[in-house]
Amino acid sequence: MPQKTVSDLSQRMREIDVCMLNTHTEGGAIASRPMSNNKDVDYNGQSFYFSYGDARTISDLESNPQVTLSFQGPKRFAIAIEGRAELIRDKAAFREHWTPELDKWFDQGIDTPGIVLIRVEAERIHYWDGTEQGELTP
Repeated sequence: MPQKTVSDLSQRMREIDVCMLNTHTEGGAIASRPMSNNKDVDYNGQSFYFSYGDARTISDLESNPQVTLSFQGPKRFAIAIEGRAELIRDKAAFREHWTPELDKWFDQGIDTPGIVLIRVEAERIHYWDGTEQGELTP
């Protein structure tokens, strides 16, 4: 079978709202937490997630920006993305990636004090689709 493209994976990722964002803690452990992609999936190797600046996620990323994202979808479909996170504190970027679903978590929208946008740039992508599997580097 031909290998899937990043565009193919983007279409499948739209079916998956929540992934696990895995970071490295100060003590060297791996910490995982669920993050919503808010259906903001026009995947070209970058993923975007919102968080509060005082969350442990942010301090983990400030110490070590290497992350993995794990997506589990329907019909035996999964993606594991290895990448590097960047913390963004720019309201113009917030506006670009904001969706109405975020209002339930951030009650003042993009003006919520301490809000941070996490941008993950993929370095390597692994996928499994039933019996098919592959690896991409965007």
